[in-house]
Amino acid sequence: MAKVWIPSLLRSLTGGLAEVQAEGATVRQVIEDLDRHYPGLAARLIEADHDRLKPNLTLVVDGVNSKQGLRHPVSETSEIHFVPAMSGGSRAEEGGNRVGAASQCA
Repeated sequence: MAKVWIPSLLRSLTGGLAEVQAEGATVRQVIEDLDRHYPGLAARLIEADHDRLKPNLTLVVDGVNSKQGLRHPVSETSEIHFVPAMSGGSRAEEGGNRVGAASQCA
């Protein structure tokens, strides 16, 4: 069975488990197997209208950033990571980080 790492935001669906095992020859089949054991997981990973992974997720299979998405082949020894997109930070060029602005107004 493939080893699947569950992002922290989805662990409520796996009873808090960070790592689970699932069967399948493709990422799609692995997600379907996961959804049988942890209902609701597929809906959080797959964009139903477009039949692809949600755009805020990056798929990493066996250490390689996958471009094949749901069709990516997996083996019994594969490790699958669904990596959520990161956001945040400051945009100094738009005035988001104005160090010393108070001293300029004095």
